[in-house]
Amino acid sequence: MNKKATVLDASAIRRALTRIAHEILEKNKGVDGLMLVGIKTRGIPLANRLRDKIAEIEGVNIPIGEIDITLYRDDLSHVENTLEPTIKEARIDDNISGKKIILVDDVLYTGRTVRAGMDAIMDQGRPSQIQLAVLVDRGHRELPIRADYIGKNIPTSQEEVVVVELGETDEQDQVSIFEK
Repeated sequence: MNKKATVLDASAIRRALTRIAHEILEKNKGVDGLMLVGIKTRGIPLANRLRDKIAEIEGVNIPIGEIDITLYRDDLSHVENTLEPTIKEARIDDNISGKKIILVDDVLYTGRTVRAGMDAIMDQGRPSQIQLAVLVDRGHRELPIRADYIGKNIPTSQEEVVVVELGETDEQDQVSIFEK
């Protein structure tokens, strides 16, 4: 793959997450009943960063959880190269029933990952609401899903790949576009 451009650097990611944290607090009128749930892999560090930003603003640590959507995907045979997928457990320590869940992921593309994330959350309980926060929305939806909070809209073609790198998983913070 050839790198076309870096569209977000570390500072831009930090600013986007700060804005998203403020938008979450404004829309939900504070932190009461909120819980962040990150989708593995890069949704988890983004959820942690959002929790930290919200704590800076409000002085309250809201609960956080993480889910692995591998077995919930409707395109599992297309995603996995092996016959048996690696299964990682959901780690949601609090009861999610009645809570407003902010589902966090790095890139919103077709909507299939988000749909799988919602299914995984519903298997854990019945939240009062599920909202979606993404760092990047690149378009090309296949399902009627939209994000409530978006760090950056990046229009792309089907021949492009958006790569999110975070310090927790990739040793640097940046979002780049590559050509297939």
